[in-house]
Amino acid sequence: MRKSKPKKRILLPDPKFNDIMVTRFVNNMMYDGKKSTAYTIFYDAVELVEKKLNESGLDAWKKALNNVMPAVEVKSRRVGGANFQVPTEVRPERKIALGMKWLISYARRRGEKTMKEKLAGEILSAAKGEGAAVKKKEDTHKMAEANKAFSHFRF
Repeated sequence: MRKSKPKKRILLPDPKFNDIMVTRFVNNMMYDGKKSTAYTIFYDAVELVEKKLNESGLDAWKKALNNVMPAVEVKSRRVGGANFQVPTEVRPERKIALGMKWLISYARRRGEKTMKEKLAGEILSAAKGEGAAVKKKEDTHKMAEANKAFSHFRF
């Protein structure tokens, strides 16, 4: 690493819930710099979740995000001409980033008509501990467990 690491950008909290995590999520969800559209989709999805659960939509979203965040992952490591999948712990910052990315990408693949419905559906299922994003986390954990024997190659 020759150059110095770039400074962390400071994110402003979102206008409705005053939460920085929401801003991060919306930034991940946004296409072509259309932030207001992304905010609208997120707020509508949270409202839909609120109607279905009769509890705070933001709390359900946070619970869903916690259910999706991985604790361990595998990284490829080349040792003596062979590639090994070495299980490593996930840094807190990356844990959040992966959770958000999975939640959004699996919401996009759902069968509902609009993105707000897709996102609301994925939040609901992830909050219950089911759904594609939670399955992705479990698969990641299984892979790390299966390759536990190579953990001594950690760097």
